[in-house]
Amino acid sequence: MPVRPFSRNQTWLFPPTLEELIPAEHPARFVAAFVDGLTRPEWADLQIPLDGDPRGAPAYHARALLGVWLYGFMTGVRSSRKLEQACQDCLPFLWLTGWQHPDHNTLWRFYAANRQQMRKLLKRTVRVALELGLVDLAVQAVDGTKIAANAAKDQTASAARVEELLARTDKAIADLEAQNATGGDTRPVDLPEQLRSAKALKERIEQAKRHLEEEGKRVVNLTDPDAQFVKSRQGIIPGYNAQAVVSPVSNGEQQGLLVTAAEVVTAPIDVDQLAPMVQAARETVGPVEATLADAGFHSGEALEACAALNQQVVMPEATSKAVLEDPYHKDQFTYNPQSDTYTCPEHKVLRFRGISSSKSTGTVRRYRAAGSDCRACPAFGICAKDRKGRTLKIKATDQALRAHRVWMRTQEAQELYARRKELVEPEFGILKEQLGARRFLLRGYKNVRAEWSLLAVGSNLRTLWKLTRGQATQVRARGSWSFCRA
Repeated sequence: MPVRPFSRNQTWLFPPTLEELIPAEHPARFVAAFVDGLTRPEWADLQIPLDGDPRGAPAYHARALLGVWLYGFMTGVRSSRKLEQACQDCLPFLWLTGWQHPDHNTLWRFYAANRQQMRKLLKRTVRVALELGLVDLAVQAVDGTKIAANAAKDQTASAARVEELLARTDKAIADLEAQNATGGDTRPVDLPEQLRSAKALKERIEQAKRHLEEEGKRVVNLTDPDAQFVKSRQGIIPGYNAQAVVSPVSNGEQQGLLVTAAEVVTAPIDVDQLAPMVQAARETVGPVEATLADAGFHSGEALEACAALNQQVVMPEATSKAVLEDPYHKDQFTYNPQSDTYTCPEHKVLRFRGISSSKSTGTVRRYRAAGSDCRACPAFGICAKDRKGRTLKIKATDQALRAHRVWMRTQEAQELYARRKELVEPEFGILKEQLGARRFLLRGYKNVRAEWSLLAVGSNLRTLWKLTRGQATQVRARGSWSFCRA
């Protein structure tokens, strides 16, 4: 077999154009079309100025910088230094910037100034999918995943440890200031490096102290005080609970997954997140027939909140099947509203005994059978173990729980729930394995929320590109999405 000619000294008869650098259906072109499709009112809503200041050196165009960051999130490159390198030697990034080379400081300043407003781009990716008729509005799935914070576990300190560190830092600052005293001379404009570092450390420790006092924490991470201890596959780590709602999308031939809502919470469990995530997704895509969730979201309060939103929920409960099928479970007791009593499976009456409240159960209505009835019952010791008689504690949400248990036994509910794993769990796999979302790069709750939203934007752009490539590149024209060949 002959060998192709090889030389690194080849010359071009005519220099190549930017358009020749990447294929017509390259994902960078989709990102460019998405950014170029932003209207001036949309740029104003993002609070990103398009027109530069006539004074000073020329600035990089916002379209170029936003395109770099979105393509970076789309391909798993989230570091400003890595993006700087990519803008030097990666053709897609060079094409997006028009062969310009913004450095990491420029890229970081744009990101730091605009990332909070860039969260709005998630809704825009969903609107694109809706306008193209790609979204299946029959079902959506919600779930949470734990993501490590940009913080070391060994930087966690108790309240006493924080006070000790604060005292030591104050002493170190006092010593440094004494060493740098200039007598009657004026204070130097720039603080010495050691003193600047000590004062920055003091700010971090004081911030950690405020978190301990305001949130009632026992321990706090000095690197990222907003991070909580969460349980992950790597054990207990400082991290965040990242939530997402995912809907299936299809162009008739290919299927994909679209994140319709993304949020980060500091709560280590999901139990209070169902209704807020359903509401967030509804603001983007409108009502969806059924929402799928796992048992971690289950509670009577969540069911009532979703019922108020007129949202059908398919969700098993954390209580084991064996407990629910117990013949003396409280669901087996029949309520009589006229007499405000319950009748047990052995036909004994439980009468209202009052209202009580506790942190674990909340406010409950207590019903109790007569002790003599229970002690004479053949189920004594199985149903009632207290000689005073069986007590039922009825919450305001128990009616919603019973209705949901009946619904979950239907074949329709079982078939719907079987779809949950094929929606949200693969999306988390894409975010973590392909987009590098196993660990946040930013610190602080506000910044982490923005980073998670932009990860979702990057994933959605990948999905939209895959479902539209081979057809056309999308551009925004006269207020609606139309097709034109790249």
